[in-house]
Amino acid sequence: QVQLVESGGGLVQAGGSLRLSCAASGRTFDNYAMGWFRQAPGKGRRVVAAISWSGASIYYADSVKDRFTISRDNAKNTVYLQMNSLKPEDTAVYYCAAAMSEADYPRPEAYEYDYWGQGTQVTVSS
Repeated sequence: QVQLVESGGGLVQAGGSLRLSCAASGRTFDNYAMGWFRQAPGKGRRVVAAISWSGASIYYADSVKDRFTISRDNAKNTVYLQMNSLKPEDTAVYYCAAAMSEADYPRPEAYEYDYWGQGTQVTVSS
């Protein structure tokens, strides 16, 4: 079992920045590919960014490329999402997820993930 706890969400003006963190506990963190997903009101849960267990391979949704950066620190059992140049359309609940993975590649699909955090709200005002 893996427990995931997100933090760092909040209210920010358009153009601002936030850094989300996801702390993992319970199993060996570097056995897991990690992902950040978001869900806006009335919409489905969609991938934002995903990172392989080593951190060597990364995937970004087109909507966040060049604005968001995913990273991980396996020594601290933590994955991060640095969000810059935020837009009102980035407003959503952001979820961290973990996928058991021997292969070292990122997982962009929600169904591939085994564990989910409870989410953190990000609101971007115009």
